[in-house]
Amino acid sequence: MSRQKSENHPLWLALAAAIIIVLPKLPLGNYIIYPFMILTTWFHEMGHGLTAILLGHEFKELVIFASGSGYALTMSPPDTFALSQALISMGGPLGPAIFGSLLILASQTDRARRLALYTLGFVIILSTAIWVRSLVGWLVLLPMGAAILFTAQKATPEISRFAVQFLGVNAAISMFGQWRYLFSVGGTIGGSHQKSDTAAIADQLHLPHWFWASGLILIGLLMIGASLYRVLRKRDTQWTVH
Repeated sequence: MSRQKSENHPLWLALAAAIIIVLPKLPLGNYIIYPFMILTTWFHEMGHGLTAILLGHEFKELVIFASGSGYALTMSPPDTFALSQALISMGGPLGPAIFGSLLILASQTDRARRLALYTLGFVIILSTAIWVRSLVGWLVLLPMGAAILFTAQKATPEISRFAVQFLGVNAAISMFGQWRYLFSVGGTIGGSHQKSDTAAIADQLHLPHWFWASGLILIGLLMIGASLYRVLRKRDTQWTVH
C-alpha cells in the first residue's frame, strides 16, 4: 500500500502565498493582514539589530509606526570599519528572507515546526520587551507572539504546518515587496527623511545603490529559492507499507 507524503505538499505553500497576495485586495482584507505587515517590519528591523549585535555593536531600540514603516537604532564606535556599517545596513533587507527561509525549511516535520513557532513567539515577545519603543509595536507584536506560542502548543500538525508556511511565505514575499524602497535613495519614515538601506551601503562601499539593491534581491531569491527547493523536491516521496 502506498500513499503520497503530504507533509511538504506544495499546495499549502501556494495557498499561503495566494492568501497573502489576494487578501489585501478584498474588503476589510487590509485589516486582517495588518498584523502580519507589522511582523514583516519586525523581521526587517530585527535584521539590522541582530546584525549589529553579532558584529559587536549596540542595538538601542526598534520603532514601528502605524503605517508599517520603522527603524532600528544601533550605535557603533567612531572607528568602526565601513564594511561593518554596510553589513548592518544589509541585515535589514535580508532579514525577511532569512526568517522566511528558516520557517519554510522548518515546515518539513512536526517537531521542527513546533520548535520554530516556540522560538519565533519567544523572540518576538522578548525583543518587544527589550527593544520595541512604539505603541503600535507593543499592541501588535505582543499578541502576535502569544498567538504563535499558543499555536506551537495547541495546534494540530496540519494547522502548525500551515502556520509556519504562512509566516515563512509572508516574510519571503515582503522581501521582494520592498524592491521600490531598495532601488530608491531614501524615503519618509516617521515624518522625517531617511536614506534607504542601499543608499547607506553605497555611502560605505561606494558602488551605486542600485547595484546593492540588485545584489540583495538576488541573495534573497537564492535563499528563498533554496528553501523552497529543499521542501518541494520531496513532494513525490512515497511511503510504502507491506
